[in-house]
Amino acid sequence: MKVVILAGGMGTRISEESRYKPKPMVEIGDRPILWHIMKWYASFGFQEFVICCGYKGHMIKDYFLNYDTYQGDGVYELGRAEDRADRIKAEESGTEENRRERWKVTLANTGRLTKTAGRLLRIRDYLDEKPFMLTYGDGVADVDLNELLECHRKGGRLATVTTTQPEGRFGSMQMEPDGRVMSFREKARRDQSWVNIGFMVMEPGIFSYLGDGSQMLEDEPFERLAAAGQMDAYRHEGFWAPMDTLRDKEELERLWALDQAPWKR
Repeated sequence: MKVVILAGGMGTRISEESRYKPKPMVEIGDRPILWHIMKWYASFGFQEFVICCGYKGHMIKDYFLNYDTYQGDGVYELGRAEDRADRIKAEESGTEENRRERWKVTLANTGRLTKTAGRLLRIRDYLDEKPFMLTYGDGVADVDLNELLECHRKGGRLATVTTTQPEGRFGSMQMEPDGRVMSFREKARRDQSWVNIGFMVMEPGIFSYLGDGSQMLEDEPFERLAAAGQMDAYRHEGFWAPMDTLRDKEELERLWALDQAPWKR
Protein backbone atom coordinates (compact mmCIF):
# COMPACT_ATOMS: atom_id res chain seq x y z
CA MET A 1 0.00 0.00 0.00
CA LYS A 2 1.38 3.42 -0.97
CA VAL A 3 1.59 6.37 1.40
CA VAL A 4 0.59 9.80 0.09
CA ILE A 5 2.02 12.78 1.98
CA LEU A 6 0.63 16.27 1.48
CA ALA A 7 3.74 18.46 1.43
CA GLY A 8 2.82 21.44 -0.72
CA GLY A 9 1.52 24.07 1.71
CA MET A 10 3.24 27.35 2.50
CA GLY A 11 3.28 26.99 6.31
CA THR A 12 2.55 30.64 7.01
CA ARG A 13 2.19 30.13 10.78
CA ILE A 14 5.81 29.07 11.04
CA SER A 15 7.11 31.70 8.66
CA GLU A 16 10.37 32.02 10.61
CA GLU A 17 11.32 28.73 8.94
CA SER A 18 9.00 28.39 5.96
CA ARG A 19 10.12 31.59 4.28
CA TYR A 20 13.32 29.71 3.48
CA LYS A 21 12.06 26.14 2.94
CA PRO A 22 8.81 24.17 2.59
CA LYS A 23 7.31 23.30 5.96
CA PRO A 24 7.92 19.52 5.62
CA MET A 25 11.64 20.30 5.32
CA VAL A 26 11.80 22.09 8.67
CA GLU A 27 14.16 20.02 10.76
CA ILE A 28 13.86 18.14 14.03
CA GLY A 29 17.21 16.82 15.17
CA ASP A 30 18.89 17.68 11.86
CA ARG A 31 16.33 15.69 9.86
CA PRO A 32 13.26 17.13 8.07
CA ILE A 33 9.94 16.38 9.75
CA LEU A 34 9.03 14.71 6.46
CA TRP A 35 11.78 12.15 7.10
CA HIS A 36 10.46 11.49 10.62
CA ILE A 37 6.97 10.81 9.22
CA MET A 38 8.32 8.47 6.55
CA LYS A 39 10.43 6.58 9.10
CA TRP A 40 7.31 5.93 11.17
CA TYR A 41 5.44 4.50 8.18
CA ALA A 42 8.46 2.47 7.10
CA SER A 43 8.68 0.88 10.56
CA PHE A 44 5.30 -0.74 9.80
CA GLY A 45 6.46 -1.96 6.42
CA PHE A 46 5.18 0.87 4.21
CA GLN A 47 8.05 1.64 1.85
CA GLU A 48 6.40 3.37 -1.14
CA PHE A 49 5.63 7.07 -0.91
CA VAL A 50 4.00 9.64 -3.15
CA ILE A 51 4.84 13.14 -1.98
CA CYS A 52 2.64 15.99 -3.18
CA CYS A 53 5.03 18.89 -3.64
CA GLY A 54 4.11 22.52 -4.12
CA TYR A 55 5.65 25.54 -2.40
CA LYS A 56 9.44 25.34 -2.78
CA GLY A 57 9.00 21.76 -3.91
CA HIS A 58 12.41 21.80 -5.61
CA MET A 59 13.98 21.67 -2.13
CA ILE A 60 12.18 18.40 -1.36
CA LYS A 61 13.32 16.99 -4.70
CA ASP A 62 16.88 18.11 -4.04
CA TYR A 63 16.82 16.39 -0.63
CA PHE A 64 15.88 13.01 -2.09
CA LEU A 65 18.09 13.42 -5.15
CA ASN A 66 21.04 13.79 -2.79
CA TYR A 67 19.67 11.56 -0.03
CA ASP A 68 22.53 9.04 0.02
CA THR A 69 25.05 11.85 0.21
CA TYR A 70 23.22 13.61 3.03
CA GLN A 71 22.61 10.52 5.19
CA GLY A 72 25.85 8.57 4.98
CA ASP A 73 29.58 9.08 5.13
CA GLY A 74 31.32 10.08 1.96
CA VAL A 75 34.86 9.62 0.65
CA TYR A 76 35.61 11.62 -2.49
CA GLU A 77 38.68 11.14 -4.65
CA LEU A 78 38.44 13.97 -7.12
CA GLY A 79 39.28 13.12 -10.69
CA ARG A 80 38.46 9.40 -10.28
CA ALA A 81 35.01 8.00 -10.93
CA GLU A 82 33.96 5.23 -8.57
CA ASP A 83 32.40 2.39 -10.51
CA ARG A 84 28.99 1.03 -9.62
CA ALA A 85 30.18 -2.37 -8.33
CA ASP A 86 32.59 -0.75 -5.85
CA ARG A 87 29.88 1.63 -4.66
CA ILE A 88 27.40 -1.18 -4.06
CA LYS A 89 30.04 -3.23 -2.25
CA ALA A 90 30.95 -0.29 -0.02
CA GLU A 91 27.32 0.37 0.81
CA GLU A 92 26.62 -3.25 1.70
CA SER A 93 29.63 -3.39 4.01
CA GLY A 94 28.69 -0.18 5.82
CA THR A 95 27.49 0.03 9.41
CA GLU A 96 23.78 -0.40 10.17
CA GLU A 97 23.60 3.27 11.12
CA ASN A 98 24.70 4.34 7.66
CA ARG A 99 22.59 1.96 5.62
CA ARG A 100 20.14 3.75 3.32
CA GLU A 101 16.40 3.39 3.62
CA ARG A 102 14.93 1.16 0.91
CA TRP A 103 12.15 3.54 0.01
CA LYS A 104 10.54 4.18 -3.35
CA VAL A 105 9.65 7.86 -3.45
CA THR A 106 7.56 9.56 -6.13
CA LEU A 107 7.87 13.36 -6.01
CA ALA A 108 4.90 14.91 -7.77
CA ASN A 109 4.69 18.60 -8.63
CA THR A 110 1.06 19.30 -7.69
CA GLY A 111 1.22 23.09 -7.99
CA ARG A 112 2.21 25.91 -5.69
CA LEU A 113 -1.29 27.10 -4.78
CA THR A 114 -3.31 23.93 -5.37
CA LYS A 115 -5.83 22.96 -2.67
CA THR A 116 -5.44 19.59 -0.97
CA ALA A 117 -8.29 17.99 -2.94
CA GLY A 118 -6.60 19.09 -6.16
CA ARG A 119 -3.26 17.69 -5.04
CA LEU A 120 -4.87 14.28 -4.59
CA LEU A 121 -6.49 14.43 -8.00
CA ARG A 122 -3.13 15.20 -9.61
CA ILE A 123 -1.45 12.09 -8.21
CA ARG A 124 -4.33 9.67 -8.87
CA ASP A 125 -2.48 7.90 -11.68
CA TYR A 126 0.34 6.97 -9.30
CA LEU A 127 -2.06 5.04 -7.04
CA ASP A 128 -3.15 2.37 -9.54
CA GLU A 129 -6.78 2.53 -8.35
CA LYS A 130 -5.80 0.79 -5.09
CA PRO A 131 -6.34 1.75 -1.43
CA PHE A 132 -3.70 4.10 -0.02
CA MET A 133 -2.55 5.82 3.14
CA LEU A 134 -2.73 9.62 3.36
CA THR A 135 -1.27 12.05 5.86
CA TYR A 136 0.01 15.58 6.32
CA GLY A 137 3.68 16.49 6.06
CA ASP A 138 3.81 18.56 9.24
CA GLY A 139 2.84 16.37 12.20
CA VAL A 140 4.21 13.37 14.07
CA ALA A 141 2.43 10.75 16.16
CA ASP A 142 2.80 7.23 17.51
CA VAL A 143 -0.30 5.94 15.71
CA ASP A 144 -0.44 2.14 15.47
CA LEU A 145 -0.78 1.84 11.70
CA ASN A 146 -1.68 -1.85 11.89
CA GLU A 147 -4.63 -1.07 14.14
CA LEU A 148 -5.62 1.84 11.90
CA LEU A 149 -5.64 -0.41 8.83
CA GLU A 150 -7.63 -3.08 10.65
CA CYS A 151 -10.18 -0.45 11.73
CA HIS A 152 -10.51 0.72 8.14
CA ARG A 153 -11.02 -2.77 6.76
CA LYS A 154 -13.60 -3.66 9.39
CA GLY A 155 -15.52 -0.45 8.78
CA GLY A 156 -15.75 -1.04 5.05
CA ARG A 157 -16.08 2.65 4.23
CA LEU A 158 -14.25 4.79 1.71
CA ALA A 159 -12.21 6.79 4.21
CA THR A 160 -10.90 6.39 7.74
CA VAL A 161 -9.32 9.33 9.52
CA THR A 162 -7.31 9.19 12.71
CA THR A 163 -8.72 11.41 15.43
CA THR A 164 -7.48 12.46 18.83
CA GLN A 165 -8.19 14.89 21.64
CA PRO A 166 -5.24 17.30 21.64
CA GLU A 167 -3.59 18.44 24.82
CA GLY A 168 -5.47 21.38 26.29
CA ARG A 169 -3.55 24.65 26.32
CA PHE A 170 -5.92 26.80 28.33
CA GLY A 171 -8.14 26.41 31.35
CA SER A 172 -11.89 26.86 30.87
CA MET A 173 -14.48 28.53 33.03
CA GLN A 174 -18.20 29.19 33.18
CA MET A 175 -19.38 32.68 34.15
CA GLU A 176 -22.58 34.46 35.06
CA PRO A 177 -23.56 37.56 33.02
CA ASP A 178 -22.27 39.75 35.83
CA GLY A 179 -18.82 38.18 35.54
CA ARG A 180 -18.93 35.88 38.55
CA VAL A 181 -17.05 32.67 37.86
CA MET A 182 -19.25 29.62 38.44
CA SER A 183 -16.66 26.96 37.71
CA PHE A 184 -13.06 26.69 36.60
CA ARG A 185 -11.38 23.69 35.07
CA GLU A 186 -7.69 23.42 34.34
CA LYS A 187 -6.69 22.40 30.84
CA ALA A 188 -7.34 18.72 30.27
CA ARG A 189 -7.15 16.52 27.20
CA ARG A 190 -10.50 14.86 27.85
CA ASP A 191 -12.24 18.25 27.63
CA GLN A 192 -11.08 18.85 24.04
CA SER A 193 -12.98 18.07 20.86
CA TRP A 194 -11.86 15.16 18.69
CA VAL A 195 -9.85 16.45 15.73
CA ASN A 196 -8.53 14.99 12.48
CA ILE A 197 -4.76 14.45 12.71
CA GLY A 198 -4.13 12.82 9.33
CA PHE A 199 -2.89 9.21 9.24
CA MET A 200 -5.81 8.30 6.99
CA VAL A 201 -6.70 5.31 4.85
CA MET A 202 -8.53 5.89 1.58
CA GLU A 203 -10.24 3.75 -1.04
CA PRO A 204 -10.14 4.75 -4.73
CA GLY A 205 -13.83 5.63 -4.51
CA ILE A 206 -13.02 8.83 -2.65
CA PHE A 207 -12.00 10.49 -5.92
CA SER A 208 -15.64 10.84 -6.90
CA TYR A 209 -16.09 13.10 -3.86
CA LEU A 210 -13.28 15.53 -4.69
CA GLY A 211 -15.12 17.59 -7.28
CA ASP A 212 -12.84 19.61 -9.56
CA GLY A 213 -10.13 19.85 -6.90
CA SER A 214 -10.68 23.53 -6.17
CA GLN A 215 -11.42 22.99 -2.48
CA MET A 216 -9.58 21.89 0.61
CA LEU A 217 -10.02 18.17 1.17
CA GLU A 218 -11.25 18.90 4.70
CA ASP A 219 -14.09 21.13 3.53
CA GLU A 220 -16.86 19.91 1.20
CA PRO A 221 -15.17 16.65 0.11
CA PHE A 222 -14.99 15.37 3.69
CA GLU A 223 -18.42 16.80 4.46
CA ARG A 224 -19.88 14.88 1.51
CA LEU A 225 -18.12 11.67 2.58
CA ALA A 226 -19.49 12.01 6.11
CA ALA A 227 -23.01 12.83 4.88
CA ALA A 228 -22.94 9.72 2.68
CA GLY A 229 -21.89 7.55 5.63
CA GLN A 230 -18.55 6.81 3.98
CA MET A 231 -16.16 8.04 6.67
CA ASP A 232 -14.89 6.20 9.75
CA ALA A 233 -12.81 7.48 12.66
CA TYR A 234 -9.95 5.65 14.31
CA ARG A 235 -9.50 6.97 17.85
CA HIS A 236 -5.89 7.57 18.84
CA GLU A 237 -5.19 8.25 22.51
CA GLY A 238 -1.42 8.33 22.28
CA PHE A 239 1.02 11.02 21.25
CA TRP A 240 0.37 13.53 18.47
CA ALA A 241 1.98 16.89 17.78
CA PRO A 242 1.57 19.22 14.82
CA MET A 243 4.37 21.60 13.90
CA ASP A 244 2.36 24.73 13.26
CA THR A 245 4.51 27.27 15.08
CA LEU A 246 8.10 27.85 16.12
CA ARG A 247 7.09 26.93 19.65
CA ASP A 248 5.84 23.55 18.38
CA LYS A 249 9.14 22.95 16.56
CA GLU A 250 11.14 23.79 19.68
CA GLU A 251 9.12 21.33 21.77
CA LEU A 252 9.64 18.55 19.22
CA GLU A 253 13.36 19.39 19.14
CA ARG A 254 13.45 19.13 22.94
CA LEU A 255 11.82 15.69 22.95
CA TRP A 256 14.17 14.45 20.24
CA ALA A 257 17.29 15.77 22.02
CA LEU A 258 16.26 14.05 25.26
CA ASP A 259 15.57 10.78 23.42
CA GLN A 260 11.94 11.03 24.58
CA ALA A 261 10.32 11.33 21.15
CA PRO A 262 7.38 8.85 21.07
CA TRP A 263 7.54 8.73 17.26
CA LYS A 264 11.23 7.81 17.12
CA ARG A 265 12.08 4.64 15.19
